[in-house]
Amino acid sequence: MGRTLQNTMINLGLQNACDEAVYQLGLDMEELEEIEEDAGLGNGGLGRLAACFLDSMATLGLAAYGYGIRYEYGIFNQKIRDGWQVEEADDWLRHGNPWEKARPEYMLPVHFYGRVEHSASGAKWIDTQVVLALPYDTPVPGYMNNTVNTMRLWSARAPNDFNLRDFNVGDYIQAVLDRNLAENISRVLYPNDNFFEGKELRLKQEYFVVAATLQDIIRRFKASKFGSTDSVRTVFDSFPDQVAIQLNDTHPAMAIPELMRIFVDIEKLPWDKAWDITKRTFAYTNHTVLPEALERWPVDLVEKLLPRHLQIIYEINQRHLDHIASLFPNDVERLRRMSLIEEGGTKRINMAHLCIVGSHAVNGVAKIHSEIVKTQVFEDFAVLEPEKFQNKTNGITPRRWLLLCNPGLAELIAEKIGEDYVRDLSQLTKLHEFVDDDLFIREVAKVKQENKVKFALYLEKEYKVKINPSSMFDVHVKRIHEYKRQLMNCLHIITMYNRIRRDPAKLFVPRTVIIGGKAAPGYHMAKMIIKLINAVAQVVNNDPMVGSKLKVIFLENYRVSLAEKVIPATDLSEQISTAGTEASGTGNMKFMLNGALTIGTMDGANVEMAEEAGEENLFIFGMRVEDVTELDRRGYNAHLYYDRLPELKQAIDQIRSGFFSPKDPNLFNDVVNMLFHHDRFKVFADYEAYVKCQEKVSELYLNSKAWTKKVIRNIAAAGKFSSDRTIKEYARDIWHVEPSDLKIPPPNEPRDAGQDKTPNGTAA
Repeated sequence: MGRTLQNTMINLGLQNACDEAVYQLGLDMEELEEIEEDAGLGNGGLGRLAACFLDSMATLGLAAYGYGIRYEYGIFNQKIRDGWQVEEADDWLRHGNPWEKARPEYMLPVHFYGRVEHSASGAKWIDTQVVLALPYDTPVPGYMNNTVNTMRLWSARAPNDFNLRDFNVGDYIQAVLDRNLAENISRVLYPNDNFFEGKELRLKQEYFVVAATLQDIIRRFKASKFGSTDSVRTVFDSFPDQVAIQLNDTHPAMAIPELMRIFVDIEKLPWDKAWDITKRTFAYTNHTVLPEALERWPVDLVEKLLPRHLQIIYEINQRHLDHIASLFPNDVERLRRMSLIEEGGTKRINMAHLCIVGSHAVNGVAKIHSEIVKTQVFEDFAVLEPEKFQNKTNGITPRRWLLLCNPGLAELIAEKIGEDYVRDLSQLTKLHEFVDDDLFIREVAKVKQENKVKFALYLEKEYKVKINPSSMFDVHVKRIHEYKRQLMNCLHIITMYNRIRRDPAKLFVPRTVIIGGKAAPGYHMAKMIIKLINAVAQVVNNDPMVGSKLKVIFLENYRVSLAEKVIPATDLSEQISTAGTEASGTGNMKFMLNGALTIGTMDGANVEMAEEAGEENLFIFGMRVEDVTELDRRGYNAHLYYDRLPELKQAIDQIRSGFFSPKDPNLFNDVVNMLFHHDRFKVFADYEAYVKCQEKVSELYLNSKAWTKKVIRNIAAAGKFSSDRTIKEYARDIWHVEPSDLKIPPPNEPRDAGQDKTPNGTAA
């Protein structure tokens, strides 16, 4: 979520008033804002997307709730020591959190372990361990519409009789100390991005958020006029018309068997009725196609922790496979591929398959990704139910990612086209009229230069590095991962360095290359990549032959509040994943909206950015998905490129020989070995095209006016990438609710009783 103060002032239309009031008190608002800790309760794009979605849902007047876990420790703070990443705990609640309100009156029990007893009256889950879920509510204000939604985060608490009711007669002290075991559930965020780690505590976290949330939703449904009760029990027929639940990847997939358990075991609905309601309630968004990221929980772990849920999953699977067998008799291979249970070695539950079978809609997050989901990853399921599969291209909130972080540019745009674009970003197309306006061109360039100077001062103050604000700011910020190919950027840096040294007199367009991002603590290769970038920076930044022509900076502890500083100052945005690996990306959109040009592959939302702005206004290079597929078919041989490309050979030989690590010449052996023998993401195959494309970038940068014209065309084409547009599509195609432009009256004015926030009352 990042910081909340400035976002709240902007959405409430109070920023100027607050700035002035604080100034009157002899304080500086910006200084105040810098004191607030980021709420870093997610890993990367997935968590930030949820945050943008909450802002858009409130702005569109949807009755929507964001549910998650109130981690005591969020994503770790990254320190760089001697070029290596070192993790520190993110104690973000140390000074308290003024934005949250604990709601103990809504505390709910969550059960674990135990066993299942079957009788005539149905299944009973008994002898369980209970953990309490305590909700904390954070307000989510819409933009200038007097709507405030809720983000409800659950914290784990041990019940007061924890470990005291049973065999623990004597050891009272130990029993109280053991409360920590229960409360550890919400202690810390698992720091993996695009990687599945099948740990018991992680499964506990996933079930904890799901069980508490579903009880909360059902409590709210029963309290509403829709959850009307006959004398015996609640009628749930209208449940899917009143409730829509969107599964943000497979992490909350246990919601599907949990809702079935509530309907069948507790509410005593017949299975078929319960299953129909469940399917119509859930929709699933897929966020990655990397096999190592797909959740596959061992059956024996689920059986120990959630025995009833395993039985329900088996039943769902049996009925699912019976259906397929009736359509494709004797096709056992198809049954194996489509089963929710993977046999062989340890039996595992494929959570993506569970989500597809248990949802009425499945979507990818960019056109190319949704196509890959349909035709490759879940092909068998799409053949069965093609109408279930959709695309919803991701977006970003223009409130945080333009108004808040780049007020200079936001104001400049408002001068030209008015202020309405903030709620309807498609209006940015009006900027096309000004693409040849010399004054506007100069003003856009001036705002960018001011942002660069400001960021340069920040770097000087925080990191004691002096950089040239007139150099091209070439920025690559995102989680460190092999598929995102920070290594390819690194090879380009080494290539530029070698060219400067080979011919110091030759014209060279000065660059400041900024790379930032966190590596998962257990991801060895990602940590080596950080060390390599820092080792290269050490050599480049201290070579007198290079001077101010080339500087390399590794940006420590990349997070939302740092993104808000670096993105508005960026000239060149690096979006260079291997085609077919980045589901969408959202950083790419933030850079586009903030006046950077993109160098990128035809991957994720880059494809649609090129479609909107015109491919000639982005620097597109490298293999397309088809080329990657073809190269896989032929077999990728890294040595071919190494032998054919002298500059690539030189760079690799330098890494290999210890040129960048003289004290330990073998330091980067693992990296070089990976690049030659098991590089799944084919860095060498795109190296030549990347370097050539970078030459075009430098050439254009020399012509400030031509560069800025491309910038304006990009900003004018960025409207599609508002999360408001994304949420309108979810609302229309999946949730079946009507967004409302109505500004509800402020609380100090009498409300018109007839004015409903949403004509159709479904809560998402």
